[in-house]
Amino acid sequence: MSFAQTLAPPRARFAQPVAGDLAAACVAATPEHTNAQVYEILGRHRDMVSLPVVEDGRPIGLINRSLFLSQISKPFYKELFEKKSCIAFMDKEPLIVDAATTIEQLALLTVESGEKALADGFLVVEDGKLKGLGYGLELMRVIAEQQAERNRHIMQSIEYASVLQRSMLSVSADALSNRLGDACLVWEPRDTVGGDFYQFVDFPDGWFAAVADCTGHGVPGAFLTLIAFSALKQALDKLGPQDPAALMVEVSLAIKSALAQQDGVTTASNDGLDAAFLWFDATTQTLSYAGARTPLLLLEPGQAGVEIVDADRLGMGYADTPSDARWTSKKIALKPGSLLMTCTDGLIDQIGGPKSIAFGKRRLRDALVRHRELPMPRLGAALMAELADYQGGQFRRDDLTLFGFRLPS
Repeated sequence: MSFAQTLAPPRARFAQPVAGDLAAACVAATPEHTNAQVYEILGRHRDMVSLPVVEDGRPIGLINRSLFLSQISKPFYKELFEKKSCIAFMDKEPLIVDAATTIEQLALLTVESGEKALADGFLVVEDGKLKGLGYGLELMRVIAEQQAERNRHIMQSIEYASVLQRSMLSVSADALSNRLGDACLVWEPRDTVGGDFYQFVDFPDGWFAAVADCTGHGVPGAFLTLIAFSALKQALDKLGPQDPAALMVEVSLAIKSALAQQDGVTTASNDGLDAAFLWFDATTQTLSYAGARTPLLLLEPGQAGVEIVDADRLGMGYADTPSDARWTSKKIALKPGSLLMTCTDGLIDQIGGPKSIAFGKRRLRDALVRHRELPMPRLGAALMAELADYQGGQFRRDDLTLFGFRLPS
């Protein structure tokens, strides 16, 4: 009977599985049994891999079926040993574990015992008396089931975390779609949750947008997005949206404080974020931009190529980012029909193509020029299609966020 058939329902089983759950009832020999009797027992129980040897109910050894039969079949061995005690062919140091031993402890003990514990099995005792024989295959099965159950719970947690993260970002996505008529926004975490985030806030006299790439991806990156998103929201409430560079200072200090990454303090972490902060003044049609290692791409009507507005080469919040660090706000008077875009490095650093090299800024600029006449939602889709084609069978390296908009002509 399989382990799955003999144990309690899954929730109880995975709550605290123990060695006793693997103990299968079995016949046993004693030191008084001769090898001839053992031979007979093994003949009656052809599926028996090993035969425990007990004395007063306590296990003292284990006879491996294959080894015993190969030995007793040698010339003259049967005549010499058939009337002698079976202890002559038993393993005197089998793995013996208490029924209360957890599966994790049992697995470690099995590895320490070597291959014989997996091949011959292990003896399970309760109050020192033999409870049953455990098999390596059943141990591997329950470990696999236990790991699958743990992974399932972890994935359920991560999937719900994704719901929360997407809900957090949806407010900005809705505000963006309501304010900008020709814009695109792509947010693709490498895993279920991600370390990128965006923020878009509408104001009576303009709008503010941020595209940010926090350290890492997956769960660690997602944790940091919560800290950074909250820090940016508080900075906006405190300073307003008109000075992106000042907002970066405020966010950087908040990250350093939250992660105890103050100047001169040794910490286990060195985490922060790269970002582009944008303030668009609707009255003057002027864009204020500050970048922390995240440049801005500008393509004006009639312009042959894409202009790169460089970012400051300093990330926010990192342990090696000084507390007195400052970023630069650059004001750009935009012409009607101008196209602007910024993205995290998950796009430009993606490996692909015949040479397995990064997609790069040049391919991104060329793609913008090729698709410049498309409405921004279709332009964003075209860029992602080109990236997917370039990536091919390569593994996605990082989270990806892309934001772009075009002014009315």
